[in-house]
Amino acid sequence: MSERGDDIEVQGATIDDETRCEHYASERDVVAFKFACCGDWYPCRACHDESTDHATETWGSGEVDEHAVLCGACHATMSIEEYVGSEHACPECGQSFNQGCEEHWERYFGEDLARG
Repeated sequence: MSERGDDIEVQGATIDDETRCEHYASERDVVAFKFACCGDWYPCRACHDESTDHATETWGSGEVDEHAVLCGACHATMSIEEYVGSEHACPECGQSFNQGCEEHWERYFGEDLARG
């Protein structure tokens, strides 16, 4: 079930209030991710890697209930399981997500979670 993430501060090279960044800025690039390694939120892995001095860690299969995805449109958070099963739209507000993100889910969730 979605939770409100109004108090989440998204780090990195964000360019608007819906979490778009200098790397991904299409109409559908409205998600941010909480990183397992530091617990901070970034629009993408490139933003994380440019802003931190530590190695990126991904979420594991035992962490599918972790609310690690933020919809930039309505500021609802989703569990990893909800996001992976969302069919590329926010379950709270219906905003479409970039379907191309699925191609690199393993950057955030690891191989075992990225493909269900």
